[in-house]
Parts: sequence; structure tokens; C-alpha cells
Amino acid sequence: MTPTEKIWHNGRFIAWDEAQIHVLSHVVSYGSSVFEGVRCYETQNGPAIFRLRDHTRRLLDSAKIYRFPVEFSQDQLVEAQIELVRLNGMRSCYIRPIILRGYGGVGVMPVNNPTEIYLACWEWGKYLGEEALAEGVDVCISSWNRIAPNTLPALAKAGANYMNSQLIRMEAHHNGYAEGIALDSEGRISEGSGENIFVIRDGKILTPPLGSSALPGITRDSVMTLARDLGIPLVESVIPREMLYIADEVFFTGTAAEVTPIRSIDRIPVGAGRRGPITEKLQKAFFELVEGKAADKYGWLTAVPVTVPAR
Repeated sequence: MTPTEKIWHNGRFIAWDEAQIHVLSHVVSYGSSVFEGVRCYETQNGPAIFRLRDHTRRLLDSAKIYRFPVEFSQDQLVEAQIELVRLNGMRSCYIRPIILRGYGGVGVMPVNNPTEIYLACWEWGKYLGEEALAEGVDVCISSWNRIAPNTLPALAKAGANYMNSQLIRMEAHHNGYAEGIALDSEGRISEGSGENIFVIRDGKILTPPLGSSALPGITRDSVMTLARDLGIPLVESVIPREMLYIADEVFFTGTAAEVTPIRSIDRIPVGAGRRGPITEKLQKAFFELVEGKAADKYGWLTAVPVTVPAR
């Protein structure tokens, strides 16, 4: 990670190295944080942040679920992220908003712990590798299930949930895979460690419902919208594990992963063992939009005032 100049903290900009918390902050012991991942793309008209208001709304939804008191409005946090990108002179970047419980009481009950909000950004390339977008990745079914209903709220993008994600990702990595796919508590397909999943069979796209412990992904929603506009049948459906082995195409979506095809699952080739035609069509539509090469008819891009020469 290459540091940028400024990070936003509770309403003011501070130097990158000043963004520090105490080791006894509540978040360190108890994982009490919610966060977002947002991408800013370089377009012909300058930097543009993808679905910024939707990401910020989900951040505040997560905070509400976990009873974080937040003094800043959605509009204020949206404007702060735009200014963060502008102030750091970024053409493209990854933005990390995070809300956490800070230094105060040391017990589980966080009544004496202040809410701290940080907004940071930095350059970040393709999450699963540049070649993965064209060639696809090899993944496995994880031995770790996603969180069960009424244990931890899956609709919240919370730091604590990602301990589960770490187990999934580390297991996959140590077994020679790029990523793992988790099942839900009923043994049905849920999602990757940090990605939603789509399965294509006979020209129809299936994706697990949110009730399968899947995060309501912003990129997931974007791809669903693009598929419908392209006339590709798509349904949210409970998906059994074995459907992955007989699928024609499978792909991940996420802010970090964008639209990444899966070429094999548990060493079984998916379709022809490479990116399929429907995945490629959705990739093309997605990247043309976020890179400003196609009309933004959905209003998904938020322009950032240019402070560096556009290339």
C-alpha cells in the first residue's frame, strides 16, 4: 500500500501517519467496526466514484444495525469522500470508510466508547489479479460456513464478520486456490470470502438470495441491473452446492473483485474452463460504464473535481 497525503477523521483532514488508535480501543478487543469498500475510476472526464451514495447508505445501515451513534449525515460523508479523493489528487483509487468504537470502557458493553469515523483512500489494482478478469480463477468450496441467521447480521458489513472471511480465504490460499466459496448454515451456496457469486446454466443467471447469508453487494446489484437491461434472465434462488459443478459459467462480483470469472471449482472445470460469453458481456458493460466509455444512464458515477491533469 502506498500512503496518500490525507485521511479524513471525524470531520477534519489529518496526515496519513496521524490516523492512529489506542491498543485498548474497543474495536481491537471486540471487532466493533463497520466499513465499506468504494472504487473511484479514472474516466475521460476525470475521476468518478462508483455508486458512492449507495455505499454510504450501506455504511450507515450497518452502523444502525450495530447501534453506533453517528453524528454525520449521508450527505456529509458523501461530500467528505469526494473531497478526500480530490485533496489527495487521485485519478483512481480505492476508498475505505470505517466506523469504529474507540478508546473508553474495556468491557463488552460499549456505552463509554466514542464513535470514530475514518475515510482513507489509496491506489489498489485488481483484487484477484489483472489476468483473472480474462482467464478466471481457481476456487474451492470452503470447509468454513457463512454465519448462521440470528448469530451475526449478514446484512451489515462489519469487521467482525470478516474473521469468518479470513478463515475462508486463508484455507483456500494454503490449499492452492485463489479464493473460497462458503456455504450457508443449510449447506447452500452463500458467497466468497469477500464477493457475491453468480451461476449461469442454460443462459439463465442464478444468484443466492440475501437470506443465504449473502451481503447485499453494490456490485451484485449493479450486475443484476445490467443483466436485466441486456435481456439476460436472472433470478435470486437458493443454489445447491452441486449446481456449481455443472454450471456453464460462474463469476464473482464485488467492489474489489469487480466482475471476475471462475474457471474451476474443486479442480472441476467450469464450462470450457475459461471466461464464458455471458460473463464477458457483463464485464464489458460494467467496465464501459465505470470507466466512462458508456452513458451513465443509472446515475452511478459521482464526478470528483480534477486537481491533477487528466490523462
